[in-house]
Amino acid sequence: MRFDLKFFLKDTIRKMVDFSTTPQNRGFVAPPLQEPYPPGAPLLALPGPAGGWPGIADVPLAKAMAARRSRRVFTEAALTPEELGFLLWATQGLRKASGPAGFRTVPSAGCRHSLETYLAVFRVAGVAPGLYRYLPIEHALLPEGEVENLAAAVSRAAFDQRFVARGAATFFWTTVPERMEWRYAEASYKVIALDAGHVCQNLYLACEAIGAGTCAVAAYDQEACDELLGVDGDREFTIYLAPVGKVAAGATGGES
Repeated sequence: MRFDLKFFLKDTIRKMVDFSTTPQNRGFVAPPLQEPYPPGAPLLALPGPAGGWPGIADVPLAKAMAARRSRRVFTEAALTPEELGFLLWATQGLRKASGPAGFRTVPSAGCRHSLETYLAVFRVAGVAPGLYRYLPIEHALLPEGEVENLAAAVSRAAFDQRFVARGAATFFWTTVPERMEWRYAEASYKVIALDAGHVCQNLYLACEAIGAGTCAVAAYDQEACDELLGVDGDREFTIYLAPVGKVAAGATGGES
C-alpha cells in the first residue's frame, strides 16, 4: 500500500494543531538545551571561538560556497583539535544561552534546536579513537566509549558505504523531538528535518576553511545507527550523518 508522504513536505499540519494544548502553552518547563550527562564525567575541552580560531583560514563566504562539493575521498591526515572544535562550533556552537532557548550558529524553528551531535573519531590529534558526544554548552567532547572495529561498525550502519568510515571523523546527528514538540506539537517533524539541513550545510562551508571535505548521508540503517550511538530509537534517534576528512589539493568528489 502506498501512502501520500508528500504531506510531510507541506505545512498543512499547522492548521490542524491546537497550539493551546502544547506543553509550552500548558505551562510545562522546556526540555534542556542538551542531553544531560553523568556528574563528574571526564570531558575533553575543545579550542573555542574566544581565541579567534588561530590556524583556521579566513575564507571568504562566496569562495567557500563556490568551492563546496560532496567529497568521498579523503587523505590519511588527522584533524587538529582546533579544526575539530571549529567544525563543531560552526554546526552546533552555542552563541548565547537565554533561559530555555539557546542561540547557536545555525537557525532552528523557534530556537528549539532538537539535534545532538555524536562523533566517531578515527584520526584527530590528541583525541583517542572512539565515540563521543558534543556538548555545546561546555564546548567539549563527552566520551561515549570505545567500539570494537569502529570503522566497520560505522560503515555497516551506513549500509556498507565504506567512504563514510574513511575520513578523520564521522558526524552523526540525532534528534530529540521532545524539544521541538514542546512548542510545535505535531508540526515539529518537518522543521526538525529542515534544521538538520541547516547544520550540514554549515559543515560543508566550514570544511572549506580547513582543507577538508564532507558528504551528507541520508541513507543509513536506522536501527544499526541508533544502536551504535547508544540511543533508544524512540525518544532520541539518528537523523543524518556526514564523514569529514582532509582532501588532497585539487581533489573533487560527487557533485550534490
